[in-house]
Amino acid sequence: MSIPFISAEEAASYIKNGDNVGFSGFTASGTPKVVTVALAQRARELHEKGEPFKINLFTGASTNDHVDGELARAEAVAIRTPYQSHPDARKLCNKGGMNYFDTHLSHVSQDLRYGFYGDLDVAVIEATEMSPNGEVILGAGLGMTPTIAMMAKKVIIELSSFYHTSFRGFHDNYVPLDPPHRREIPIYTPSDRIGSTVVKIDPAKIIGVVPSNASESIKPFTAPDEVSQKIGDNLSHFLAQQLREGKIPKEFLPIQSGVGNVANAVLYGLGENPDVPQFVMYTEVIQDAVMHLMEEGKCKFASTCALTFSDAAMDHFMDNIDFFRDKILMRPGEISNHPEVVRRLGLIAMNTALEADIFGNVNSTHVMGNKMMNGIGGSADFSRNAYLSIFSCPSIQKGGKISAIVPMVSHVDHSEHSVKILATEQGVADLRGKDPRQRAETIIENCVHPMYKELLWDYIKLASKCGGHTPHDLRAAFALHEAFRETGDMLQADFGKYV
Repeated sequence: MSIPFISAEEAASYIKNGDNVGFSGFTASGTPKVVTVALAQRARELHEKGEPFKINLFTGASTNDHVDGELARAEAVAIRTPYQSHPDARKLCNKGGMNYFDTHLSHVSQDLRYGFYGDLDVAVIEATEMSPNGEVILGAGLGMTPTIAMMAKKVIIELSSFYHTSFRGFHDNYVPLDPPHRREIPIYTPSDRIGSTVVKIDPAKIIGVVPSNASESIKPFTAPDEVSQKIGDNLSHFLAQQLREGKIPKEFLPIQSGVGNVANAVLYGLGENPDVPQFVMYTEVIQDAVMHLMEEGKCKFASTCALTFSDAAMDHFMDNIDFFRDKILMRPGEISNHPEVVRRLGLIAMNTALEADIFGNVNSTHVMGNKMMNGIGGSADFSRNAYLSIFSCPSIQKGGKISAIVPMVSHVDHSEHSVKILATEQGVADLRGKDPRQRAETIIENCVHPMYKELLWDYIKLASKCGGHTPHDLRAAFALHEAFRETGDMLQADFGKYV
């Protein structure tokens, strides 16, 4: 069957108001880049005519400006899940212009297959190669592409020529059976292959192929600042100590790392610590740091969902692709983040927090309790099931006007039951085996910035008068947040008025 080449504008015309649309990729990597721009323009033109046009947008994770940015600015999204990180999408979400529901990344594919969100009308998939029989080779991101390719009524292929070398062999496309027929996922080491190198799509569903030469447009990560570097050093020393004490097997354990500059700094810290042995990764995203650690021989292998490299790093990767062929494997998000595999492999999971409280509850999504930042992503997939669940963040923000450690988090994404280790640039709090009062003492002593220690000890004294297993005074639990809302400075909190 001959599959026609079509323009981005023609492809966009097949997407209708109210359609459920799935997009390939994970982070900016592997996401469509030209059909979405044409779709946003179509939305603007229809809106100018007074005609409604909004889609329901399903992705593997966050995307890029070509997807979340363009469609948010065109106000072309009615429903969005599972994760967004673009400032324009965030703004639209927080003003109520887009119905965003946050959910775990490992759940989205199966929820689509279960039919929780209705039929999937269209899938837009970036590919680097394809055959006339519908076999597709993906690029730098996998996401939930195998599921949307299977479930969509119509498929649009963006064929990218940006990748100047073949990605054949880097993917492990696998869709598990659904209940009641589900079986174990046979991954016993991060390098185990269980699926196909290609995504197979029924050619009859493919509307057409749209040529593209657009890059991922991922900005380079900034060099680790002093605070991020200190967090990385603290965690690497802690893990090395755990290894010496036999609390981590001598072979070490696979690493999972979140996204961002702090996560990058933590990985560099592990790489530079001579007491941390060579390691492998089982994670959802690898960034520039991992590529460097592979070249230095510190990271031996990485199972991931996406190569979230800066454009410069991606060029370097493609120029040296043969070096990485036996060191990287990309999987769908529901496999890279699958709780069964996370528990079996015994991951050391390292993720970032917006804020944590003195008992170890973590907020990773909401600023001041009500403004969505990005979403929970895959952090809970890993943290609840990991061998070691670690959360890190700088102890203060805005020059000390905000403490990242508070009496009670303004929003809970990860409860105290899922958080084993908390780290800031001040130090590391090991929360294992401790009751709430002991956890509070450990966190205040090890993780809180000196300018906030006395204030948080004052809270403990006040809350202890209320008694109970977990010492809280609900009148005062959000005093730091209220002080920031009223004065712009958490240090202005006064627990004396609650005595």
